Amino acid sequence: MNASVQQQIFQIIAEHGKIEASTITPDSTLTDLGIASLEAIEIIFDIEEHFDITLPDNNPDFDTGSTQGLIDAVQDAIALKAAAETEAEAERRSS
Repeated sequence: MNASVQQQIFQIIAEHGKIEASTITPDSTLTDLGIASLEAIEIIFDIEEHFDITLPDNNPDFDTGSTQGLIDAVQDAIALKAAAETEAEAERRSS
């Protein structure tokens, strides 16, 4: 696991929830941390903007699932973006 991604996500959550990042664990849920659904949506938007990614719309569990699920989704989105950029670069070079 990329601890840097986790730390950055925890920092974004902490800022929105006005809590210490050190109190967040991979097993925490946004609900457990006292973050309401509307605030959870804002957290998702901030995470997407921070990492320049788009998280899947089909995962309504971001506010009730563990932060580990969110971390995994972000890492997957980062990997997909990197693969797409690599593929696009390869196509440009072969043209």
